Amino acid sequence: MTATGIGRFDLGGRLAIVTGASRGIGQAVAVGLADAGADIVAIARTASGLSRTKAHVEALGRRCRIHEADLRDLARIEEVYAEIAASGPVPEILVNNAGVEDVRPSREVSEALWDRIVDTNLKSAFFVAQGFAKPLLDEGRRGSIINLGSLTSAVGVPTAVPYTSSKSGILGMTRALSSEWSPSGIRVNAIGPGYFRTGLTETFYRDDDWQARMLEKIPMGRFGDLDDLVGVCVFLAGDASAYLTGQIIYVDGGYLASI
Repeated sequence: MTATGIGRFDLGGRLAIVTGASRGIGQAVAVGLADAGADIVAIARTASGLSRTKAHVEALGRRCRIHEADLRDLARIEEVYAEIAASGPVPEILVNNAGVEDVRPSREVSEALWDRIVDTNLKSAFFVAQGFAKPLLDEGRRGSIINLGSLTSAVGVPTAVPYTSSKSGILGMTRALSSEWSPSGIRVNAIGPGYFRTGLTETFYRDDDWQARMLEKIPMGRFGDLDDLVGVCVFLAGDASAYLTGQIIYVDGGYLASI
């Protein structure tokens, strides 16, 4: 029998890429993985936010490299991976977190809005995963991809059709890539956050009536804290989840189980 304990959650000596790492969930996860021992490659569009993430990671004694990039630009994704390859070890962990949301009635959704949301949330996530997997597949090495889904990976939400479509796609992509890459040692899973207050969702939380309605639907009676997502990411990133692939874990205070 294999020994158990904190070692299964130790990410020391591993390099993790986190996209959308300048704020919110991405920043919290980058710092959480660093706290578990990983060095970090932080990618986002906002240089100032990336600098703050870098400072938090380095305060924990871990290394952090930052790359400013709009991941809808596939050529920029290739450039970032070339920069990563030139500067150090091959990353073994990817957290595909970058995303955008815009809520409006479906009859008002333009092609430009659809493309912005779906290209950011789904298309770029695939090509970031592809670039991450290439050196691991070439070298026969193991890795872990963690895609950020949503409650909308499981349920439909009115006025959020592009976002819901992209996050449903994330779940399908997770399952398909897991089926293809797990035999080669790359596990692919997803996390579905419930209701968390971030810059992306702040507009909802300004409505006290909305907050009251949502809290009535959450059995645990509270909204999520960003730290609630960190432990799940550490679990999926490391050896504690070695036999887990193709799955989504909803971190939602019991919301989906109760509707």
